Amino acid sequence: MEKIKILWADDEIDMLKPHVMFLKEKDFDVTTATNGDDALDFIRGNHVDIVFLDENMPGISGLDTLTKIKEYDSQIPVVMITKSEEERIMEDAIGSKISDYLIKPVNPNQILLSIKKNLDNKRLIREKTTSGYQQQFREIGMTLSDRLSLAEWMEVYKKLVYWELELEKSKDEGMSGILDMQKTEANTLFSKFVERNYTDWVNGRNGEPPVMSHTIFKKKIAPLVSKDDSTFMVLIDNLRYDQWKMIQPVISEYFRVEDEEMFVSILPSATQYARNALFAGLMPSEIEKRFPALWKHDDSEEGKNLHEEEFLADQLKRLGKDVKMSYNKITNHASGKKLADNISNLMNNNLNVIVYNFVDMLSHARTDMEVIRELADDEAAYRSITVSWLQHSPLLDILQQVASKKAKLVITTDHGTVRCKTASKLVGDKNTNTNLRYKQGKNLSYEKRDVFEVKNPADIFLPRQNVSTTYVFAKEDKFFAYPNNYNYYVNYYKDTFQHGGISLEEMLIPFVVLSAK
Repeated sequence: MEKIKILWADDEIDMLKPHVMFLKEKDFDVTTATNGDDALDFIRGNHVDIVFLDENMPGISGLDTLTKIKEYDSQIPVVMITKSEEERIMEDAIGSKISDYLIKPVNPNQILLSIKKNLDNKRLIREKTTSGYQQQFREIGMTLSDRLSLAEWMEVYKKLVYWELELEKSKDEGMSGILDMQKTEANTLFSKFVERNYTDWVNGRNGEPPVMSHTIFKKKIAPLVSKDDSTFMVLIDNLRYDQWKMIQPVISEYFRVEDEEMFVSILPSATQYARNALFAGLMPSEIEKRFPALWKHDDSEEGKNLHEEEFLADQLKRLGKDVKMSYNKITNHASGKKLADNISNLMNNNLNVIVYNFVDMLSHARTDMEVIRELADDEAAYRSITVSWLQHSPLLDILQQVASKKAKLVITTDHGTVRCKTASKLVGDKNTNTNLRYKQGKNLSYEKRDVFEVKNPADIFLPRQNVSTTYVFAKEDKFFAYPNNYNYYVNYYKDTFQHGGISLEEMLIPFVVLSAK
């Protein structure tokens, strides 16, 4: 194995010979320099793994040398060493992206620890992460064998997401593969759990029902809204819990998380149903009954989410919330910029609802566009694009302005999405809807083990287009495929992100209350 190459630049390097000898005895390759110019010349002509740099040298200073090193190669770790504890010097060094900071006199163990932190940290983190998940793997596996409550399922899902993100950072593909298998097992058992309990939940049987799409506003958001201040509710369409955990550090620069929970998307876990239910505070069949002219069935050519503002206004009235409200739906960059430019005018409203559609468009674009499929090749890339989007989107500008005005903020979603891997054959007539994760129609033929079937839509408050309408919801990572042209269909849709069915990713979704820092 090639030795680690260290450059140590200090005008008093002769006094540091014991340290240099210590490192050489530890089998490091150490080169010394007595000034910044010589250090830079060596770096330009040789590979260096890490630099120890004295802050106070004749000629160009340590800080100037640091700047030039970073200009040449920003990835070289530089450890600043100084006699001074002056705050200004520390701030200048840290602002110039040093990797560590040591104050003279240093001892050999400090040097060794700094090398390990900067060069061996990835291996150490990977080993720690792997051993941590190995222990949790057994615990999660034992938990899955129990008859879990919904709250326990939420905790299991949080743990799986946590370890998925940690293993992703550690680049341990072997353990990531084991986690994928455990997630698959969890989704199989969760699907059975939902199948057993969903009808009771929506009918309020067997105890207190969980917070779901049609009750989240009444139970969690309405209590935050008052005439004394302004609350912003940002609904990011199709935002999974793991995506929320990825964008949380970006948002946490401006906000503190006051409350983070999960709630349950109704079925179908699709925008037309779940988001309308959220804004109306009603289940889909109840919306159809109350607003017969506004509810649109799956076979309608019209948009299915065109009346959310009317639904919300009606819900606020039913809840006795006589407040000033705004509603904005953002479907492209230009409309986002326009809203960002207008945020100050919204501060007089008690409730400002912003529906942001990017993540949903990303999942559809990934299905339909080869270039997006390549950019979001797997779960990690899909999450990464979500983070990149937020960092460069008008939404971040909007959130910064909300924070500066000290307004309250709620971030949530309508449903998640699951990466579909397994085709399940289904046959339906020409009026059967096109969604890959749920179907409604008459005379449907399907693999019963792959679905949660609802013969009577009224049992779960879903509209019925005709007397023999049946709904079926794909479980786990299944997606429906027609026998005609089956292979083409499967190859085209396999590994795409879809929603509408039953999975942890689609149904257990984030609800977060934040306050400005």
